[in-house]
Amino acid sequence: MKLLFKQHRMYESEHTQFIKGLKEKNPQIEAGQQAGRALLWDKSPTTLDEQARQRASRIAQQPYVYQTKL
Repeated sequence: MKLLFKQHRMYESEHTQFIKGLKEKNPQIEAGQQAGRALLWDKSPTTLDEQARQRASRIAQQPYVYQTKL
């Protein structure tokens, strides 16, 4: 197994080469990715009052979601 690893350690897939080339041509891509991640995922912690308000305003889901009420 070690022999196989030594033979292929310098191998880069076409996908990896494409991404590296793209980042070399457009260095601002990574900053844009980090800004997008911050926008969607990095949220500031909510206060206890805000958590309580969110819990109180939550509407209970009906048991079978796809059943229409007649």
